Amino acid sequence: MSHEQPKNPLHGITLKTILEELVERRGWEDLGQQIPIRCFTHNPSLKSSLKFLRRTEWARDKVEALYLRDRRDAERKRERNQARAERRRIAVAHRDAEASEHQADEPEG
Repeated sequence: MSHEQPKNPLHGITLKTILEELVERRGWEDLGQQIPIRCFTHNPSLKSSLKFLRRTEWARDKVEALYLRDRRDAERKRERNQARAERRRIAVAHRDAEASEHQADEPEG
């Protein structure tokens, strides 16, 4: 029997990895504001938070949801930045082409 979960975006990502990335990206203070649980707000540590989250399904669900939201937001931001860079590249190429045409139209002195 296969345990593949092709539609699960968290498949293969450990709770430790999720928590480490959230803490790196947001910090404990912001994490505690987003999900107000004691393991994030009072003397937070990776070890104590993992212990609590592994035993408390509702808290783990909130952490996973925040992680997925952050990943989705980061992907949207990356796509937006790529689109902006492409528009800039096209604008510069267009401007350079117009400048070349303009120089070719000028009579030599």
